[in-house]
Amino acid sequence: MEFDLMGQAPLQEAPREVHNHGGFNPYVDNKGTSLGICGEDFALIAADTRQSNGGYNINSRYTPKAFKLSNGAVLATTMCFADSTQLVEDIEQRAQLYFHKHDKQMSTPAMAQLLSQVLYSRRFFPYYVFPILAGMDPKGKGAVYTYDALGNMERTSHYAYGSATSLLTPFLDNQIKRDHQRGADQATLPSREQATKLAIDAFTSAAERDIYTGDWLEIFIIDNDGVHVEKRALKKD
Repeated sequence: MEFDLMGQAPLQEAPREVHNHGGFNPYVDNKGTSLGICGEDFALIAADTRQSNGGYNINSRYTPKAFKLSNGAVLATTMCFADSTQLVEDIEQRAQLYFHKHDKQMSTPAMAQLLSQVLYSRRFFPYYVFPILAGMDPKGKGAVYTYDALGNMERTSHYAYGSATSLLTPFLDNQIKRDHQRGADQATLPSREQATKLAIDAFTSAAERDIYTGDWLEIFIIDNDGVHVEKRALKKD
């Protein structure tokens, strides 16, 4: 506020007109959770099926977040469901083109690299997706690859993405990497039964604390014999 030269009453400022332009946001976070666990001769993907709009509304109680691909790998996604389905379609089309050109299925490491390149190619308008890819490598060992939205890739023993990440990650770190366990063998990977039980326990606990995770749990176990799917009920409210 300003004063006149004679030190009299303050001069009134002219009112300013404020324009509030609604911004365009092409993304929506549909929440939910997915995880991947790697074993010696298998890989596991688990994901819930609840789709939310970021609030208390539930769009669907059964919208899968994990998808089996034609080469035997499984791709789990979280965040924007529309981008997830578009990414899966893009990857699957490229895998089919590879098959018809080379007369063989794409290996899991090759698909992992392809997925990284596809995500990076969209870096100026990214897929709002945080994927986990699981499958078998050419040596017959389980492989789990994780990504950010721009395609940075890491092969790891376990990982979790989604709305319950903060609940699942410490649990998996302790039970699989055996962090904070004195004298524990951190190089030993879990068995198939242990990994399945860990996934079930993790999602059962997460569904009690996270309102965006629930309804159904789909577990994909990938081994040299193919992909085995298990479905279990989770908390519905």
